[in-house]
Amino acid sequence: MTPPVFSTFSNGYVSRLKSALDLLPQAELEALAVALMTAWREKRQVFIFGNGGSAGNAIHLANDYLYGISKQLGKALKVHALPANSAVLTCLANDEGYDSIFIQQLAVLANPGDIAIALSGSGNSPNILRALEYCRDNQIQSFAVLGFSGGQAKALANHAIHIPIEDMQISEDLQLVVGHLMMQWLHMHKDQI
Repeated sequence: MTPPVFSTFSNGYVSRLKSALDLLPQAELEALAVALMTAWREKRQVFIFGNGGSAGNAIHLANDYLYGISKQLGKALKVHALPANSAVLTCLANDEGYDSIFIQQLAVLANPGDIAIALSGSGNSPNILRALEYCRDNQIQSFAVLGFSGGQAKALANHAIHIPIEDMQISEDLQLVVGHLMMQWLHMHKDQI
């Protein structure tokens, strides 16, 4: 079997990505934008987490929210990327189990009224689900950016930004699209904080 010509493959990927962008749920995006703006004004914390590529996206977006939205000293979101500290992750995974790596951090750091953003392709990772359950039970407003069917996380999150695409890489691309959309919107309002 001959592999497809790269341009054919590339055009197919871009076409799937374009179609997925049309599926972004605008009402849920607006809910996230309002929640992040409120958190910024009220100096509440934002926690972002995910596994694998989604963990990398969580760390990337935490950087954008800590520095990118406002480069004025001390004038950005109080944001934490829960996958960022390898010492914490490996300790918790070893001592408590991998399913506990996010819930253990939230239990120490989060307060009622804070925001949690879960990034997940499948929406079924046990550590994501446990963290969302903790948020539900402790008045932490939760959002989940999800692909595929949305999994169990779709029902657990207060707000599911679900894009039903059966492609992990496009799901991860869309996490950054959502995150960068929020970053630019917040940056546009930096003088109102």
